Amino acid sequence: MCRNIRTLYNFEPPATEDEIRASALQFVRKLSGFARPSQANRLAFDRAVDQVAAAARELLASLVTNAPPRDREVEAAKARARSTERFARGA
Repeated sequence: MCRNIRTLYNFEPPATEDEIRASALQFVRKLSGFARPSQANRLAFDRAVDQVAAAARELLASLVTNAPPRDREVEAAKARARSTERFARGA
């Protein structure tokens, strides 16, 4: 799956509309193989992004958990540490 699609569920603060839309865009780009669709495919591409974003919003709103929300800054720091370790090994 595309590395740019990130987990959006159970974070404090919750995912923004921009984050949901960006994930939907990345998903549709991956499925279609288009970074930028042609003019002929623009309408279908944009409609797909809107539909995927709507499905993502619905999913995020309907999920339930007993786990406490994760902190975005803590998770970002963990990801940076994993990245540093991963790329340091290759050197």
